[in-house]
Amino acid sequence: MEADKHLKLGIWGLGRGQSFIASAKALNIDIVAGCDFHANMRASFKKNCPDAFLTADADEFLARDFDAVLVATYCPDHAAHAIKAMEAGKHVLSEVTSFLTPAEGVELVEAVEQYGKVYNLAENYPFTVENMYLAKLWREGFFGDLAYAEYEYVHGVGRAFANPDGTPLEPGNRVHHWRGWLNYHYYCTHSLGPVMIITGLRPEKVTAFPADVLNYGVIKGKGRKIDGVLPCLGAFAPSLIQMSNGGIVRNLMGGTTADSHHQRLFGTKASAEMHPLCLKVGATGSSFNFQVKPQWSEMGELAGKAGHGGGDFWELHYFARQILTGEKAPWDIYAAADATLAGIQALRSAEAEGVPMEIPDFRQKTVRDRYRKDNWVQKHIDPYRIFPDNQDLTITGDFSAVGLALNPAVTRVRQALDAMKAFSIAVPEHQIRIITLVKEVRDAASEYAKTYARARKIADAYPDSPGGRALIEMLVDVGEESRVMPTEAFVSELNEWLLKTC
Repeated sequence: MEADKHLKLGIWGLGRGQSFIASAKALNIDIVAGCDFHANMRASFKKNCPDAFLTADADEFLARDFDAVLVATYCPDHAAHAIKAMEAGKHVLSEVTSFLTPAEGVELVEAVEQYGKVYNLAENYPFTVENMYLAKLWREGFFGDLAYAEYEYVHGVGRAFANPDGTPLEPGNRVHHWRGWLNYHYYCTHSLGPVMIITGLRPEKVTAFPADVLNYGVIKGKGRKIDGVLPCLGAFAPSLIQMSNGGIVRNLMGGTTADSHHQRLFGTKASAEMHPLCLKVGATGSSFNFQVKPQWSEMGELAGKAGHGGGDFWELHYFARQILTGEKAPWDIYAAADATLAGIQALRSAEAEGVPMEIPDFRQKTVRDRYRKDNWVQKHIDPYRIFPDNQDLTITGDFSAVGLALNPAVTRVRQALDAMKAFSIAVPEHQIRIITLVKEVRDAASEYAKTYARARKIADAYPDSPGGRALIEMLVDVGEESRVMPTEAFVSELNEWLLKTC
């Protein structure tokens, strides 16, 4: 932004919200206020923005003199907080997703129309250098018409034992109040968003099937099945979406055993896939293919230093530009509603065993009227009741802190033991990495054992509770408790393997 056109921005939700500080400074956007009910988040913000107004009170925050609010609060609260900010006269950049229910979506769309404020969705994945290059080629007609695409956002965050900043929950006898139950279909914009922005198409229909198999250690009903309760972030959430031109998108989200962000885009003239970015040309299966390395255009150096591959910079840039010049940003309220509804309707389809669902176009009031009282929401666990009502809090109160320590411990143990099995066929440079990993696990074995013992105390006290079952799965199915807990024998086992291998 031009130096004489400074926007004043307040950040509501200082966890994710602080990720935008560097981009705001680069764009001559002044961060003048912050709001969060977590004291540690406020303390962190104070260090990063010492001159900004800071409070835990939303009304006090919104009463301050600034132009726009970045809403980065808890996911289910985004719609209510965006509306509250617009009522206070602020423009809104909202973190994903925009709303939790269709009825909330109707209310949000009509609030944007009523108050006349700029509303943008902070969906950043379309604005990596690769996706922005593909969008440029698409506008030039390089790809022809969309036939099919596969975009993924697979990111393992299913064990919601703690706050996102790594601090234990208080009270500690629960899981995170929305990460502990939210289904990954709700979080569909990182995968669907790039396809929408690249092609300019909107999603119209969706079908999905329920994922009955969940990751070990996530809070769920008895057994591996979902028992009528839709799964949380610790499960795959694939859907097939028909776009407005008739093309199909396989939209894949999930928390599983490997993060994955593969992207494949098929047009009628050419196709592309990442990573690295490869173009395939010739309008035939016998394509001529070659790798390309796109470069940033304007402001590229600034964008490259921002979070999420430059995406945070560009979404903030487009938002500020629309406020200052009126030039429309890619993620207005209607595109945001399209993407959000695609996830909601996919989850409804999964609950109905794959019945196709429309993705309503909230640009049209007659369509909004059909969803005005639609408060459908995912059936889910109660994150505050994962132990019996008569629980001993001196035991269960340690659950969050134990889970916070146990998750990396069992992960490293699982990594080491499984890597040892495949050591002989690994390439030499990866064999060195495996040896280093095994040494790290050996040296940490006594600390791991202490964490295992704390978890076992809770699990033995409440083995049939959702919290107890989650810990048992982590200890037994992932963490190899029977091998780790005789710690001297486990260290000897690892040393023997290292001597034989090295």
